[in-house]
Amino acid sequence: MPSFEPLIRAASANDAEALGRLGTLLVEQHYSFDQRRFLAPTPGTAEGYGSFLGSQVNATDAVVMVAEVEGRVVGYAYGTIEGHDWPSLRGPAAVLHDLLVDPAERNRAVGQALLDAMMDTFAARDAPRVVLVTAEGNVAAQRFFERASFRRTMVEMTRELRSRDSPEEIS
Repeated sequence: MPSFEPLIRAASANDAEALGRLGTLLVEQHYSFDQRRFLAPTPGTAEGYGSFLGSQVNATDAVVMVAEVEGRVVGYAYGTIEGHDWPSLRGPAAVLHDLLVDPAERNRAVGQALLDAMMDTFAARDAPRVVLVTAEGNVAAQRFFERASFRRTMVEMTRELRSRDSPEEIS
């Protein structure tokens, strides 16, 4: 019987292709929640997302970790360490931007292992808190983070000013 114990490690530039594949899943999921708010997946999404996350692996203010099961990257987490954010009325914090596990590997504690590793890394970098946002429709993620002692603090709201089909303002 295969072992599903995840190996959590810092991502490297060599993980860009796997990160792009997983990032595409994130884009597709969010787009399914709200096609007007989130980016549409395109043929270039995997390359673009992989390139972006690959550029973050050596950034001093970023943390990119991957979860491997049997040598395959099956999940990743991406966060940044940030100073004061005056428009958000927030002091210094770690911001967890992404945490995604391949749907075929969910419910095997991979996401929890990634979250734990990110929390440990943020704590080691003296972040006083961790903030994140989840899509309104991503109830499973909201429950996951609530079980990990995150609390709701903000609500994002969106209003379209222009339709995607027409550059004219909506009246």
